[in-house]
Amino acid sequence: MKSAVLIFFLGLIIPVCCDAQTSNIGKATGDSVMITIFLKHQQDKNLKEIQKVQESNKLWEIFPPKEARVVSWYVMMGIGQVVTVKIPASALRTLNLAIENGAWGAFDTEFYPTYDYVPVWQSRVKSKK
Repeated sequence: MKSAVLIFFLGLIIPVCCDAQTSNIGKATGDSVMITIFLKHQQDKNLKEIQKVQESNKLWEIFPPKEARVVSWYVMMGIGQVVTVKIPASALRTLNLAIENGAWGAFDTEFYPTYDYVPVWQSRVKSKK
């Protein structure tokens, strides 16, 4: 049996079909979720101005929240930063408030529910051999 999974990436919805046996691979364990956060530099500010807002908002004291585990953190030149965190679902509000209180004014923000596709991809590659 096949099931459809929707992947949200940069505002695009891409349907991906998975076998029922691989659809459980890569799911979050327990009540944790992965969230990818785009911290897009506000283009009307230079780096010093952005850093001043971050310091006055105490961004690095409140983000990432202690409940979050950073999975990846990349700087995308010309865009800003892309951070993926794994966090208990019950701490989602804490993550949201950390961004609202710390990042707003320095960054425009976007949030995307995320999951690890590598195990699914690897199982497909192995099954084709």
